[in-house]
Parts: sequence; C-alpha cells; structure tokens
Amino acid sequence: MGFVEDVSRAAKIIQEADAATLISHIDADGITSEAIISRAVTRQGIPVNPVFVRQLEPMTMKHIPDDDTLKIFTDLGGGQQNLLEEAGIPADNVLILDHHISQPAPGGTEYFQVNSQFYGEDYAKCSAAGIAYLVARKLDPANTDLAKLSVVGNVGDMMAREHHGLVGVARWIAEDGVDCGQVRISRGINCYGLSTRPLHICLSNSDDPLIPGISGKPAEAASLLSRIGIYQSPSEQRVWEELSPEEERTLASVLTEQIIANGESPDRLFAELYFFPDEMEKTPLRNASEYATMLNACGRWTKPKIGEAVCFGDRGQKYREAEHMLRHHRSIIRELCEYILETGVEDLGSIQSIHTGDKYPDTIVGIGAGMALSKLDTNKPILVMCSVSDEPDLIKVSMRTYEKVLRRGIDLQQALVTAAAEVGGAGGGHNIAAGAYIPKGCEHDFIRRVNELVEGQFTAGPKDR
Repeated sequence: MGFVEDVSRAAKIIQEADAATLISHIDADGITSEAIISRAVTRQGIPVNPVFVRQLEPMTMKHIPDDDTLKIFTDLGGGQQNLLEEAGIPADNVLILDHHISQPAPGGTEYFQVNSQFYGEDYAKCSAAGIAYLVARKLDPANTDLAKLSVVGNVGDMMAREHHGLVGVARWIAEDGVDCGQVRISRGINCYGLSTRPLHICLSNSDDPLIPGISGKPAEAASLLSRIGIYQSPSEQRVWEELSPEEERTLASVLTEQIIANGESPDRLFAELYFFPDEMEKTPLRNASEYATMLNACGRWTKPKIGEAVCFGDRGQKYREAEHMLRHHRSIIRELCEYILETGVEDLGSIQSIHTGDKYPDTIVGIGAGMALSKLDTNKPILVMCSVSDEPDLIKVSMRTYEKVLRRGIDLQQALVTAAAEVGGAGGGHNIAAGAYIPKGCEHDFIRRVNELVEGQFTAGPKDR
C-alpha cells in the first residue's frame, strides 16, 4: 500500500484501541514523536501510558508492559522487530511509526508500520516526528497545532542538514505550522544558537561550514561585526533575530566574500531557519535547533518526561528544570570535548578513534564526538567508545562525520551495522551519525573492522544519492 493508505490504517488502529502504551526513544525526535502521538491519542479519549527507552534492546524490553494495550513504537521498533517477536507481542497489538531501516522479524511475524523509508524520495528526509504528526493529523485535522513539534523533531534528527533545510513531506509539515501561526520560516546564516547566543559566538562556533578567520575565534568575529556596523563596538552582544534585513544581507555578503577568498565554497553558509513566534524571544524554545537541544538534554540525562512536559506547553517548573539540564548538558559536553582533544585520538587511516572509558555518560559521547571533530581531521569520521554504566558487559560506540565526507561515499550507519553484527552487537542510525552497542572485550577488533569498512567506502567512491 501507499503512504496515504498506511497512515489511514494507522489512524484506524489507534481509534479502535481501548488503551495505548507509547514506547519511544529519548532524543529530540523520540520525545516529540511521543508527545505528538500522546496528545493526539488522548484527544481521542484513549488512555495513554508513556515508556521511554535509551535503546530498544533485550534489557529494555522488560519496561514494555505485558498487557492488552496497543503498543505504539515511535522513533524505534522498525529495526527491532525480532525483539517484539521474541517477547511474544502479537502483531495485532503493535503499531510502529519510524524512519530507521526496517528489519523484519525472523519468525515471519508481520508488524504493521508507517516508515518514511518505504515511500520514496519525498518521504526519505522525514523523521519519526513527521510520521507521528501525519498520523495525528489523520486522526483529527485540528491536530495541526502539533506541527511545530514535528519541525523540532525533524530538525533535531538532522533531517534539514543535507539540503540546508527541510525537504519533501517534512517541509510540507513546516508549512502547516506556518498556516496555524506557530512557525516562521526564513533564510539566514547556517549557525547554531541564533536565538540565544551573541552573534559573534554563533559565528565563531561554526564548523559546518568553517569560516576562515572566524571559526574558533570569537574575538575576531566580534571585531568583524563591529567593522561592518552590526555591533557598535566589539563588546556589544546582539542575537541574529535582532538584525534588520539589511544587516543580514551585509553580513551574508561579507562572510561569502571571506569564504570564497580562501578558496572554499559558501554553499553551506546559508540555511532555512525555523523560528517559533509564539515562544518567548531569546529562549531555547524560540527556534527548532535550540528547542531540540533542550529536549536532547532532558533525554540524555534520563529525564525525557520533563522534555515531554515542555512539549505539552509547560513553561513553569518543568521548563525551569529543562533549562537547568540544558546548562548542565552543555557544560559536561564541553568537558568531554576538551578531554577528547587533550587526550588525542588514534588515527587508523580512514577513521580516528578514542575510548573514554567510564569518564562520561554513554548518552552524550556522540555529541561530544561531533563537537571535537571540528578541531580534528574533518576529512575522517570520528569513532568514540565508552562504557555503559548499567550494562557492564557492553560498550557504546558513536560515530560522526561531515556532509563533505558523505559526498565521498561514506555511510556510517552501514559500517557500524555490519561491524557490530560481526561481533554479536547491534548498530543503527544515519549515514552522518550512527551508533552501536558491542560486547566488552572486542573493541580492538571492532575498530579495525570499522576502519576497513570505511576505507572500502572511500575506495568505492560516491554512490547515486
């Protein structure tokens, strides 16, 4: 069947349920997916029980209740149907809303899912939050007020990264948000922190693209902004949203000239931006990328239900707790990034790697890896390993790379899935950012194998994309 038929079937399955258990991932896409479906199902008068898991694996299956409720999996489930089958969960009690590569149950149990990977190019860059939103809208057209959360989930899961903005069905959803007054779409500088951070900090933190003479140099960025009249003095602090259209054009022109003068392409300097005019200015909730980071902070520090409360509109106690976690999150990630840089990585030829042991939580090593990579060899993916506090026999693996490396044929998800399976582990994710869990003790052989696979991808070259 096609997408429209599958969404209709999913909505009907929900409408016929007496009660639902929502099982979701703890990142921004997972939290927004769960919040969207939770709101939509509750509005149908159906009781909902949320269950958040770091990963759907044998040890976390115990958190899924053994009862007759409809089990709705969001942002996971498609690639773990074997676990559902092993647990004896009947197909009639399962609905999967996902965007990861699907792996059928080995015993032949056919679990119904709406998965953006099934429906062609217009859907390929849509995360689980987008799928959840479209099912919610099918349940009731009034659920268009949930489009904003879908934008947060899509941006948080890097669906906007490759094309400098959302595309296909994810872009259509953003337009739903515009129509109901919750989303403002504009074109601007491709930097993080545009609603909360002084502009010179945003520019100096830019690593994709690297801005010659500016990236990594906040003082030089402030001086540039002062010279072109955007800052009255180098000590001034303004955020992107405070700039006039003329100031935006001036800055864009100057940065473009600077990048071209250094022999680089300015293609990634600009991106489509998604702001939320109904949120308070200069807060992390004001734009999609910063909102997603706050939700990620909640999930990574094992408080996804606080993120859920923020998605539900709490701007009081739960929001203050989320702000606190966001500050803590950023502080620890900075420490991790510094540790990686000070300790140094091992260059294996095609990848660079480091094992952080039990120094940092496994939920944040991937983020730290991405930040550290900007100050390492950006032409090679980085692989970071760490211990798992509550699973002493496992090692968590995270990999990150850049868009320019993907264009050379690299697919981190493919490499980790293959290498992890060979050692009795499991991997998943995306071509640009992926992760795996592997048995403790096989780390050396594993990273050598990943290096071989990535080397083979480099040798094979670009695929049709």
